Amino acid sequence: MLYEFHATALQAMQPLHLWAQALKKQLTLPWSLAPYTHTGRYMLAGIEFMERCTNNYEKPEFGLNSTEIDGTTVMVREQVAATRPFCELKHFRRFSKRQDPKLLIVAPLSGHYATLLRGTVAHFLPDHEVYITDWVNAREVPLSEGGFSFDDYVDYVIEFIEQLGPDVHVLAVCQPSVPVLVACTLMAMRKSERQPLSLTLMGGPVDTRINPTEMNDYASDHDLEWFEENVVCTVPEQYPGVGQKVYPGFIQLSGFMMMNPDLHIRKHFKFYEDLIHGDGDSAEAHRDFYNEYLAVMDLPADFYLETVQKVFIEHQLPQGKMTYRGQVIDPGAIEKTALMTIEGEFDDITGMGQTEAAQRLCSGIAPARKLHYVQKGVGHYGIFNGRRFREEVGPKVKDFIRSHQQPPAEAKAPAAANATPTAAKAVPAKAASAAKAAPLKPAASAAKKPAQAKAPTAKAMPAKAEPAVEAAPATPPAAAKAAPAKASPAAAKSAPAKADTAKAPGTRAKRKPSA
Repeated sequence: MLYEFHATALQAMQPLHLWAQALKKQLTLPWSLAPYTHTGRYMLAGIEFMERCTNNYEKPEFGLNSTEIDGTTVMVREQVAATRPFCELKHFRRFSKRQDPKLLIVAPLSGHYATLLRGTVAHFLPDHEVYITDWVNAREVPLSEGGFSFDDYVDYVIEFIEQLGPDVHVLAVCQPSVPVLVACTLMAMRKSERQPLSLTLMGGPVDTRINPTEMNDYASDHDLEWFEENVVCTVPEQYPGVGQKVYPGFIQLSGFMMMNPDLHIRKHFKFYEDLIHGDGDSAEAHRDFYNEYLAVMDLPADFYLETVQKVFIEHQLPQGKMTYRGQVIDPGAIEKTALMTIEGEFDDITGMGQTEAAQRLCSGIAPARKLHYVQKGVGHYGIFNGRRFREEVGPKVKDFIRSHQQPPAEAKAPAAANATPTAAKAVPAKAASAAKAAPLKPAASAAKKPAQAKAPTAKAMPAKAEPAVEAAPATPPAAAKAAPAKASPAAAKSAPAKADTAKAPGTRAKRKPSA
C-alpha cells in the first residue's frame, strides 16, 4: 500500500515537474532578460527548486569516457562483461596496450546505484583494468526471474572473480565487505585456483558489535519480524517487477536523510541563495551531488532481511556462525589472498574497528600479507570518494595491490625469507607461536588481557585505532583454535610500551560529524 501511494504521488507530480522544467527553459533562452534582473533570478530560483523537488531521479550514468595514462588521454568504453538478472558486471575498457592489474570493485547493494562510486572508478582507471558490479533495481526485475538472497549475492561474487581470475584484485566498499569475505572464504575452502590476489575492505560492517553507530543500534533494536512488517513492500503494477518483494529505495533514502536532516535543509537553502546570487559553480556542485544522492534503487527483500539478520542482529561472521547454503564459513581458511582493511576516523555508519575485525578473523593469512589503515579526518563517504581518497587512501590501496601482484605461491617464499625470526615463527597459521608476530592479537588472548599493545600494522595508520579484537565480545572458533591460552613472555617483551585502552562491546565512540 505504501509503495502504491508513493508511485501514485510521483505520477501526480509529473505534470507539475514538466511545467516547471518547460518554464525554466523558456526563461533562460538567449533573449530572456530574467537571468539579468533581481526579480527574474528570484523567479528562476523558485522554479528550479520546484522542478527538483518534484523530480523522479533515475539511475545516473558513469560518464567516464576517457582517462590519462602516462600523460596521454586514452579513450574509455563502458562494456558489459557479464549479465545476470540482478546485476551486470561492467568493464571500463581502456584503449591502451599497457598491462595493468585487474581490479574488481564490488559496489554496495544498499539503496544507491553503483554510480555512487564514479570517483572511485575514475581514480583507479589510469593504472588498473577496472570492473564493477552494477546492481539492478529490484523493481525492474520480473518476478519470473525468482528472488535474490544473501547466498545468491555470494554466488554472483564468486562467479565474477572466477571469470576474471586468477590474477584479479577485489575491492569491497561498505556493505559488500561481509558477502565478499564469505565468497573469498568459500573459494579458499574449495582450494580454488582462481582465488583473488588481494582483498581490500573499505568501511565494511564485519563486526557491528564494535563501536556501534546509530544505524547499527537501529537494526539491533528491532527484531526481523518488525522489518518484514514495516519496511518490506510489494512492487506495484507500474513497474516490470510487479509482485516482487522489496525494501524500497525511497524508504532507505528517507532513513539516510533523517540521520542529518538539518544538514540537508541548510544545503537546499544555500542552493536557493546561490541561484539568486548567480554562484553557478556552487549551484552546479549541489546538482551533481544530489542528482546522485537522490537516485535510489529497491533491494530484494530476501537479501535485505538476511543481511539484517546475519550481519546486524546475530553477528554471525565474527561469532563463527555464518553459513552459506548450510555450510559453516571459516575465514581462517584464507591463506593465498592478501588482506587490507580501511576505516575512516569519523565514520558514523561503520564504526571504528568493525572493518578491522576481518584481520582477526582471517587468521590463516601471513602477517606480512595484512595491512590495516585508518584515514584521519574523514567520515564514511570520504573513505572511497573525495580529495582525501584521491590523495591519501587511493594511493595506499594501489601500493598494496602492486606489492601483491605476484601469485601467492611465488610471493610466499621471499616473504618468509625476509621475515624477522619472530615473524618467521608465526607464518604457519596453526602454530601456537603465531600470537608473537601477528599484526592483530588473537581474540582468545585479547579476552585475557584488557589492554593490548599497538599492532605492527598500526604504524601505517595516520591515526591510532583500537584493534578490533579488543572490542570483540566473542571469539570465533577459527581464531580460538589458533590462539594460545596464555600470551607468551616473548610476546609481552616485544610489545611497545604504549597500549590502547580496551573498549567494552557496544561502547559508542565519540566522533565528530562525517566530512
